[in-house]
Amino acid sequence: MPSFAVTPGGTPAAESGHSVGVVEARRARFDAPLELACGQSLPAYELAYETYGTLDQARSNAVLVCHALNASHHVAGCYADNPEDIGWWDNMVGPGKPLDTNRYFVIGVNNLGSCFGSTGPTSINPATGRSWGADFPLVTVEDWVDAQARLADMLGIRQFAAVMGGSLGGMQALAWAIRYPDRIRHALVIAAAPNLSAQNIAFNEVARQAIMTDPDFHDGRFETFDTKPRRGLRVARMIGHITYLSDEQMEEKFGRALREGLRFSFAPEFQIESYLRHQGEKFADYYDANTYLRITKALDYFDPAIATGGDLARALAPATCKFLVVAFTTDWRFAPARSRQIVKALVDNRHDVSYAEVIASHGHDAFLLDDPRYLAVVRAYFERIAAEGSATTAKAAP
Repeated sequence: MPSFAVTPGGTPAAESGHSVGVVEARRARFDAPLELACGQSLPAYELAYETYGTLDQARSNAVLVCHALNASHHVAGCYADNPEDIGWWDNMVGPGKPLDTNRYFVIGVNNLGSCFGSTGPTSINPATGRSWGADFPLVTVEDWVDAQARLADMLGIRQFAAVMGGSLGGMQALAWAIRYPDRIRHALVIAAAPNLSAQNIAFNEVARQAIMTDPDFHDGRFETFDTKPRRGLRVARMIGHITYLSDEQMEEKFGRALREGLRFSFAPEFQIESYLRHQGEKFADYYDANTYLRITKALDYFDPAIATGGDLARALAPATCKFLVVAFTTDWRFAPARSRQIVKALVDNRHDVSYAEVIASHGHDAFLLDDPRYLAVVRAYFERIAAEGSATTAKAAP
């Protein structure tokens, strides 16, 4: 099992790439029903997606990027009408960047049940002519992967060079490896886990209760009352954000700093209080409450080993691709020990797996940030993929 040793003493790789520039979101419509794990089906649906780079003649250089909880298909670049809206993984994807769009054709797709363009609770239910709202079915990671496979079919992509993602996106990469083993050559599983711990499920439940007990929630039918459970969304985001940061990072950024001195009130006096409230306000402006409930439930439900009596090695046995698993030392939401469980299960199956444990102070959010050692690991892995592709092409040449 190759392993990357990544420590502060390593030599950072200089990041000299550029943005993919102005991009355009697209939508793919599917009229064939999609059977869901919950027993319901979607009669028709749309997926919002973006692409970067060029698909090669053999259609062999496609990389699918799967997003985490509150992200979307907008992975890189910006929009012509809003140049400030930069893709959430723009530091990772682009010409000359770790996932180099000069080499790879990159696809970002918005998950079903989201509120950023794919069919979800804010979409129109064809049966009623009104928004789905609370009637939108519960979806799972496996449902998302099935929908993504249909998008790949539509784009003429039989096999991905790689499927990658961080956090919930990493869980999707795992599901791809198990569910469609012949359609993926590499899986990059970053800051993820084979399932949620009881503590993580508890955090999600508290966040959901904050939303569902908001007087403006109205059992998920708040649009009918022309309102929105903003207070619940604010609290849910504040809870979530605490889990994304490490104690070390919070101490470094905020410590016990006060805004204007002690005022002996319940207004935000400490800088960390002000920061969390600001994050909560922003989130409540753009996110849908019914979407939040469903995506956190998809997180809770993910557990490949549930079908194998808890045996993760047996659950991962169908995979045939190669793996890169990356963890961050201060990520206490998906701790490195959880990533090592994935690695052990892969090793038990004699799968080809590389593991990097990056010493980083940023907690779970580290997978989104510009740690040069982390980016160097991903860059090196994609260079390996490219080298394998070149070797294969050379062998096939007359």
